[in-house]
Amino acid sequence: MTDALKRLSDEGVAIWLDDLSRKRITSGNLAELIDQQHVVGVTTNPSIFQKAISHGDGYEQQLTDLATRKVTVDEAIRMITTADVRDAADILRPVFDATDGQDGRVSIEVDPRLAHHTAATVAEAKQLAWLVDRPNTLIKIPATKAGLPAITEVIGKGISVNVTLIFSLERYREVMDAYLAGLEKAKATGLDLSKIHSVASFFVSRVDTEIDKRLDALGTDEAKALKGKAALANARLAYQAYEEVFSSERWTALDKAQANKQRPLWASTGVKDPAYKDTLYVDDLVAPGTVNTMPEATLDATADHGQITGDTITGTYEQSRAELDAVAKLGISYDDVVQLLEDEGVEKFEAAWIDLLNSTEAELKRLAPSEG
Repeated sequence: MTDALKRLSDEGVAIWLDDLSRKRITSGNLAELIDQQHVVGVTTNPSIFQKAISHGDGYEQQLTDLATRKVTVDEAIRMITTADVRDAADILRPVFDATDGQDGRVSIEVDPRLAHHTAATVAEAKQLAWLVDRPNTLIKIPATKAGLPAITEVIGKGISVNVTLIFSLERYREVMDAYLAGLEKAKATGLDLSKIHSVASFFVSRVDTEIDKRLDALGTDEAKALKGKAALANARLAYQAYEEVFSSERWTALDKAQANKQRPLWASTGVKDPAYKDTLYVDDLVAPGTVNTMPEATLDATADHGQITGDTITGTYEQSRAELDAVAKLGISYDDVVQLLEDEGVEKFEAAWIDLLNSTEAELKRLAPSEG
């Protein structure tokens, strides 16, 4: 094993685990990752919970109790998932305290079926914050058009947010704007801005997957030469946008009121194409003030053979812009790609949530006590 994870952490990249299950909590595995692998946060999503609850152990007793109480399947899911997030938050609490609230965070997502409904997303975010009842929770809100005003509203109420499913540079700027507007609302009502935190989850590997597919379809040498470059270029230009927004006059006024920057979080960092090195979206996305949330396989690969050589983002902006321009010149529409990825992202999470509802409903019926 190398000390790549320590070097990554020393470079100002917060290492978060993109996975959670009850077994990971009760076995001591999560505590071990915090202690030995420099993990300082956890992210979840509907797909992660669907996999954990449908295929994992540790849920039988709670499911039996919920079946006995005859709760609805929606209530059962929320009782189960918030219990896991609460327990994980307690394990991470020392990190939260040591980093003054910046890390030691656990994210939980609003119902993905609400992605295009602003008021319902706000209501769900408030309910989740109340249910988990831990200061080191982040409520995940998707960066859809309907999600943007919800982000402002929820931040304005003093609830910390992880904005998810960001693919485009334009949408990322809108997300940062929504965050700043929320802070301004919170400030106007006298809330303590130092207690409000946020990350913006900018998705990486899926961009390469979609653009590489289109480059393969073109089949030219020029197209092949651009494979595996778009996702990094996109993420690096996102960091440039972050630097611009959080050095603006608008930010300076909030900074004076003790506000926290909304950190860019690199999501979807597991490499999908076996032709690429499995630590590509870690090694090549190093910059201070960022978060990288990794599936365990990527975390292990980085620990084993990651090549952390310092900041690999700053100074790459001109090259990154040239690479995205080169893709566009081949007739591949950036706007079309990022909109498709956002739509697919919402659909995938919604499908995973419905799978989770169906499998949990079947379990509740199986475990329900016989009448009599």
